[in-house]
Amino acid sequence: MPPKSDSVEGIVLTFVNEQNRPLNSQNVADALQKFSLKKTAVQKALDALADSAQISFKEYGKQKIYLARQDQFDIPNGEELEEMKKANSKLQEEIAEQKKITSEVESEIKSLQSNLTLEEIKSKEAILQSEVQEMEEKLNKLQSGVILVKPEDKKIIEESFSERVTQWRKRKRMFKELWDNITENSPKDQKEFKEELGLEYDEDVDVTIQPYSEMLASLNKRRKVSR
Repeated sequence: MPPKSDSVEGIVLTFVNEQNRPLNSQNVADALQKFSLKKTAVQKALDALADSAQISFKEYGKQKIYLARQDQFDIPNGEELEEMKKANSKLQEEIAEQKKITSEVESEIKSLQSNLTLEEIKSKEAILQSEVQEMEEKLNKLQSGVILVKPEDKKIIEESFSERVTQWRKRKRMFKELWDNITENSPKDQKEFKEELGLEYDEDVDVTIQPYSEMLASLNKRRKVSR
């Protein structure tokens, strides 16, 4: 006689039949935690169901594997299996088509969201006009010969810039020499080793010393001419 559906055996039997795959007592206990069933109660129910032949089981050493009785399920014949394959194939095509439509709709939504509203356009225009006016005022001051930066401040800035670029170049060279010595005979892939150590090159953060070196060279050249 089948157990009541709300009893421990009934809950366990329903779960085993629904899963219809090999399970051990731990699998079942973990899955049925929502019913506040302890593993000992689950194990007892599994053994009782196996003893009454309501489920099948196999012993592998000290472990028991439980499985739903297969004679309770309708097994499709070859023709039915072929029909099921065709139906599954059709469903897969419909899913793929729905995914394509969903992707197109999401793309359209993103495109619409990226477009500015009329109010946003007006606000952006006002900001740009303000920036243009500010730049024009600076340009007029420069053209009229007004000094915007004091010579002593300019000197401090140029010396600070020169010192930082020089230190940057020096430290890059020191790191390269040290890194080459460390990795010369290392069997590790350099890229993986670098990621493992959490190292980042300038290029990894879209920075390069080249333009700053060129600015420093130009600055040094102007200094020599002005002397």
